[in-house]
Amino acid sequence: MPKMRIIYTHNKIHYYLSLLNPFVLVLLSLLCSPSLSAANSAHNTFLHCLVNHYSDLSHPITSSIFTPNNALFSSVLQSYIRNLRFNTTTTRKPFLIITASHVSHVQSTIVCAQKHNKLMKIRSGGHDYEGVSYVAEEPFFLLDMFNLRAIEIDIETETAWVQAGATLGEIYHSIAQKSKIHAFPAGTCPTVGAGGHISGGGYGSLMRKYGLSIDHVIDAQIVDAQGRVLDRESMGEDLFWAIRGGGGASFCVILAFKLKLVRVPEKVTVFQVERTLEQNATDIVYDWQHFAPYTDSNLFIRVVLDVVNGTQKGRKTVRASFTSLFLGDSKSLVSLMSEAFPQMGLRQQDCIETTWIESVLFWTDIKISTPVEILLDRMPQSLHSLKRKSDYIKVPIPKEGLEGLWKLMIEFEDTILYGHPYGGRMDEIPSFETAFPHRKGNLWKLQYQANWNKEGKDVADYYIDLTRKLHKYMTPFVSKNPREAFFNYKDLDLGINHNGENSYVEGRVYGYEYFVDNFNRLVQIKNKVDPSNFFRNEQSIPTLPYEISTSTMTKFFYPLTLINHLNRWISILQLLLIHTIFLLLFAGRVLCTCPEIDAQLENDDLLSKKRVRTTFFRVWLTLDGLLASSWL
Repeated sequence: MPKMRIIYTHNKIHYYLSLLNPFVLVLLSLLCSPSLSAANSAHNTFLHCLVNHYSDLSHPITSSIFTPNNALFSSVLQSYIRNLRFNTTTTRKPFLIITASHVSHVQSTIVCAQKHNKLMKIRSGGHDYEGVSYVAEEPFFLLDMFNLRAIEIDIETETAWVQAGATLGEIYHSIAQKSKIHAFPAGTCPTVGAGGHISGGGYGSLMRKYGLSIDHVIDAQIVDAQGRVLDRESMGEDLFWAIRGGGGASFCVILAFKLKLVRVPEKVTVFQVERTLEQNATDIVYDWQHFAPYTDSNLFIRVVLDVVNGTQKGRKTVRASFTSLFLGDSKSLVSLMSEAFPQMGLRQQDCIETTWIESVLFWTDIKISTPVEILLDRMPQSLHSLKRKSDYIKVPIPKEGLEGLWKLMIEFEDTILYGHPYGGRMDEIPSFETAFPHRKGNLWKLQYQANWNKEGKDVADYYIDLTRKLHKYMTPFVSKNPREAFFNYKDLDLGINHNGENSYVEGRVYGYEYFVDNFNRLVQIKNKVDPSNFFRNEQSIPTLPYEISTSTMTKFFYPLTLINHLNRWISILQLLLIHTIFLLLFAGRVLCTCPEIDAQLENDDLLSKKRVRTTFFRVWLTLDGLLASSWL
């Protein structure tokens, strides 16, 4: 990775910091902070390790350290909290924040935290839906990456190096400054941090054309559990595979990604069309399921479902809002829609031809005429408390199912559903190519949303329960065995890992929903690169139990093999039961004399009776073969 200039924020935090001698700042914190009193001398020792033993003198870490006694501590902590559920007086706060501004700060932090057994949370943009990147139930400190935000674009090679603390808006803006025909396939929210977004998968309106963000990561720079700075070659292909879809926080600290840029036309087309139930929204959404995943990969149409006032006073209705990006001109788009999806009723006047960078504004509900520099603003347009859940749809939801969903949404009022179509390039990439498994076979991804602005646990519980009820209703219509979920839509309802003796058992519950068959490989890689489970959180990839993983490869794979054996025995017992039933039927009703069967066959010839016996015998042999293969 080329040497990159560290870009600092220009807010008041860094202005005040510049007025203070960094060593004095830390000394005052050490002397005054209650968290570093005799009762918590371990924190003091950890801080002493950071400042005196592993700090790079050319890049001192002291100005990047904040204790609760520091006047700027709360401001630093709250600057990147994007879910107000976790910005309350009762939310546990870190005992220390390190706002790394140099790679040596990350290395020192990991080495000292390992040495003193400290729980570390890693935050790049703060958009983790469950606050996992900056909240914990036990004492922890926060490694905040927002200062590491350098971006280097090389149009000649069509690549970019992007540090983990950069936002998507900053990436898009940097690309647009260099080229009008280049882009990067990532999310539609410009304030999201690159580190978590990309490592967890990363998708957006270019998904059907180019796949996910991770499909265009060609190198990376990380710091591993030993404090080493590694790139793709030195970390190895296994770990490089894991951090593309499996999240980085289970394995390392992501410093930067090298991205391969993609090409887009100089002019693209966007539109947003709204239809209510009174305007035939049910039929249109139903037909959207049969069109959006199969159409031209240059076309991406998202649907958002919410509750609004109906045409009749005092009555609510469901509104379906269709937002689109088409990599082409409006005339071609209208022609395509008129032929393949006339139910939408798209008109030429609904379409806007614009540049790709301006389409980013459109998707963020910002006027296209707004200067694109607004993408450099790190503060979201609005903040509220929220809950998110996810599902994958593999078979179109019938109209009856949609109508039942509308009834619930109208009853609840304060819920929103987002539908993102798959297909296109997503169908072409194997599920095992990266750690992200949700590829071919998925029609669309569903996100459940609830947002609220009132405080209090009872209020939060009410809104969270709304998403759970919708999620429960959708059970018959979504993926099964497992019921798949998107890792970047973090959902602690799926399970919590307490990172104790049962870590693997707890992790397997949510792990298979997020990663399906890729989960086992992620566990193996985790055991290899971080056997002590230093990089851990409430839904991290678990390690195998210590006593099973330290001797032979047989013992290493034992938990996985045990589960497979259990599933196989269940299948064997099921086949054995059916096998026995058919054997009894064959022996009791075919080989033996049976008046009922004889009466039914009295008008048939001998050949017919033999055919009956032969059919039973073949079924029995088939079951016998299945049973034997299961046993082996």
